[in-house]
Amino acid sequence: MYRLLAGSGELRERRDQLARPAYARPELLASRVNEVWSWDITKLKGLATWSYYYLYAILDVFSRYIVGWTVQQRESGEIAKDLIGQAVAQQRVARDTLTVHADRGSSMTSKPVAYLLADLGVTCTHNRPYTSTDNRYSEAHFKTLKYRPAFPARFAAIEEARAFCREFFAWQSHEHRHSGIGLMAPAAVHYGRAKEIHEGRARVLDAAYGRTPERFVSRPPQPPALPTAAWINKPDTKEGAH
Repeated sequence: MYRLLAGSGELRERRDQLARPAYARPELLASRVNEVWSWDITKLKGLATWSYYYLYAILDVFSRYIVGWTVQQRESGEIAKDLIGQAVAQQRVARDTLTVHADRGSSMTSKPVAYLLADLGVTCTHNRPYTSTDNRYSEAHFKTLKYRPAFPARFAAIEEARAFCREFFAWQSHEHRHSGIGLMAPAAVHYGRAKEIHEGRARVLDAAYGRTPERFVSRPPQPPALPTAAWINKPDTKEGAH
């Protein structure tokens, strides 16, 4: 039997079967809104020990705008499916134009979510195992949420958690100036108002330079550049890289 197995190339160390397969490094480029979304789920502590509410949030990688969110009592693939489907419908996303990225949690890899994305013509990608930086946009967003001074240690009820998140997402979308998108509010970029705002900033800075050029060291001031692209794991472009 061993000679037959060896002849077929099937004789090897059995413990090798426990090795995880090699996962490809996700490399996703967003050069416009509704091209790449990142989504995740985070826990919000309830009053009782080991009690949690679950915040689901879907973020547009290019604009940093939250296209969908919900707070629920449990983590579930069905809840995620309904939220993603609602966001796709509200944003009027055409087939074969969107990639949705997430980690490898049970809800992210669930059949309801996979079947929905396939039906909608949406590409699905996932993190490599134990590599949270593959989903850094959602991770950074949840850090902004939880590091706000007003973020409570615990929520007394799910209604309180939803009310807090409703206020936070309104601030994050319409008031928060994000350094990664030219100090614009995400809603301004997502809904096409960024160019107009950028031109207005340039006029203000030109006027300031015209009044007091001595205040500026070398050249007229310029507003931060508008975003042109956002990467999840930008490829290595060093010369000579193979």
